[in-house]
Amino acid sequence: MSRATPVVKPLRIGPYQADSPVVLAPMAGITNPGFRRLCREQGSGFYVCEMITSRGLVEKNPLTLRMIAMDPDESPRSMQLYGVDPAAMGQAVRMIVERDLADHVDMNFGCPVPKVTRKGGGAALPFKRRLFERIVRAAVDNADGRPVTVKMRIGIDDEHHTYLDAGRIAADAGVAAVALHARTASQRYSGTADWSAIARLRDHLPAELPVLGNGDIFSADDALEMVRRTACDGVVVGRGCLGRPWLFADLEAAFAGRPLPTPPTLGEVAVTLRRHAVLLGEHMGVDKGIRDVRKHIAWYLKGFAVGSDVRKRLGLVNSIDELDELLAMLDLDQEFPPDAEGPRGRQGSPGRVVLPEHWLDDPEDPSVPFGAELEHSGG
Repeated sequence: MSRATPVVKPLRIGPYQADSPVVLAPMAGITNPGFRRLCREQGSGFYVCEMITSRGLVEKNPLTLRMIAMDPDESPRSMQLYGVDPAAMGQAVRMIVERDLADHVDMNFGCPVPKVTRKGGGAALPFKRRLFERIVRAAVDNADGRPVTVKMRIGIDDEHHTYLDAGRIAADAGVAAVALHARTASQRYSGTADWSAIARLRDHLPAELPVLGNGDIFSADDALEMVRRTACDGVVVGRGCLGRPWLFADLEAAFAGRPLPTPPTLGEVAVTLRRHAVLLGEHMGVDKGIRDVRKHIAWYLKGFAVGSDVRKRLGLVNSIDELDELLAMLDLDQEFPPDAEGPRGRQGSPGRVVLPEHWLDDPEDPSVPFGAELEHSGG
């Protein structure tokens, strides 16, 4: 297979264009303003906030309202909504328009976690084709021209694939792009993404509608290979950028046909890690920010020679001063190690998808499951 850089056009979603055809996937507890800033500074793309529930937004839940914070220079402002009720989804999108809260709305139909699927949401919902259509149309009809996109999975499990029907329904409803995480909900984040499904979806939908591929993008080479093999119009990056916001600089260079930047030394990684902690403190408050950065530390330090005692102490760090002291104990001249490449973040094991009772009985049933709307956001 040729290793030449594939021809990839700038990614256009509605009126917005990114020279690098890359999207930061919304990740609960991760893609807050601080992390988005670190990623945005590395290259062009669409950088999506954490998932927001439509009900939480409409009811002005305090946590939800904090989660929709955007930096003044974010453009376009991309917000992901979750919902299972067309009326609530329409209200939420109308509120976004009226209060000018975002420029681009992405819709979550890919979440595989049990608390979501047991209510019929996330990756479970596209099985109900008519309900899915009503929700997507409610968003598009209330968006007042703002682009609406859909992110989904292959289906519930190997016996219940939904992505081709869902992609066609979304296209007919007027979405501006469709993204496919090439796993089923039952796979969760385990195993290997089936990129051939992305190729089938690309062939299945109108050529003018961007189709984005998601799953197992851990390096610039992965992104180029996905585009070669699937002809997708761009890539969605999730776990691959955990502790590696500079991956977006690699992606921009790769898609432009330029040499990749030199990987950072441990000292440069430490500078980014510290800045991440400061940005989290600005968004959440100093104490909460320093606690939140703890989960990122193992991702930043993956593959580097760091003693177990220092790793343990970093995982319990309580202040910026303490973080500085511990980072100063490291061999900061270390070059970026090969062991830092590859999968990171949650993987887990496949499992049965928890669904509402009788969910699989009638895919044409358009009714909203009782009690299905999540009350608030937060992952």
